Amino acid sequence: MGQGADQGVAGDGGTPPPDKIAAGNAGQAETWNGDDGRYWVQQRERQEARYRRLTPHLMAAAGIRADSRVLDIGCGSGGTSLEAARAAAEGAVLGVDVSAPMLAEARKRAADSGLPQAAFERGDAQVHRFEDGAFDIAISRFGVMFFAAPEAAFANIARALRPGGQLAFLCWRSLRDNAYMTVPMDAIAPYVQLPELDAPGAPGPFSLADADRITKLLDSTGFDEITISAVDEPMWMGPDPDDVVAYQLDMPGSRAMLAEASAEARAKTVTALRDALAEHQGSDGVTLGSAAWLVTARRR
Repeated sequence: MGQGADQGVAGDGGTPPPDKIAAGNAGQAETWNGDDGRYWVQQRERQEARYRRLTPHLMAAAGIRADSRVLDIGCGSGGTSLEAARAAAEGAVLGVDVSAPMLAEARKRAADSGLPQAAFERGDAQVHRFEDGAFDIAISRFGVMFFAAPEAAFANIARALRPGGQLAFLCWRSLRDNAYMTVPMDAIAPYVQLPELDAPGAPGPFSLADADRITKLLDSTGFDEITISAVDEPMWMGPDPDDVVAYQLDMPGSRAMLAEASAEARAKTVTALRDALAEHQGSDGVTLGSAAWLVTARRR
């Protein structure tokens, strides 16, 4: 029962030529240009609300100035790109992502917000031909965990930064540390077949849960001054259990999962999920814990 977090494989609408998507990332590209991409466009306001306590940690660590040139990796519908553009009023922000539907939404939001310094391209950040040293800062909010070849991806990002340029990103810690995932999953596990989200070494939301792996990865791809800090924040899930149940069970992955279950199992899934979420209802709505790493580094 996860969310389609802003993804990490990140040109310009339509399906990019094959050389713009690394072979190992083709599945991500297909996913985020289908139902998943369209769904997360529809849910963009909720997604920003879910991350409202997490995003400020990223933006503070990025240190964006008025004239900064910023690269936003896996920008999705542009939430962090627009935040960056507001800070870089005299600079420039480039958001890259693999999802054409989400990028179309990002461009619309930038235009509606009067932020012409925010531009968006569709491509795969693992192989995208960024100009060497074109950016002062690279940021990502849960968008760097999905690369098939993370070493190649971070080396490419390093090349896009000027020497001394800043990298700042958020990634999830372990699945079991994240109650926003485990509470719903544990509730419905007796009734449906859950996907494996944390296979060791595989691309996915929890692929960078090991802090030692992050350090070795960044050190080997052109970064130093690496810092990794734990960020624990409550995540707002929705105003009430019924709303959250409807939201979570309408995700493309959830719909596919429930389609394989019996009518009885589907009914029990809904009841179990609602009951579990009701235990976390407060004055602000339903909140569950989240656990992330805030990572910063400098390009050598």
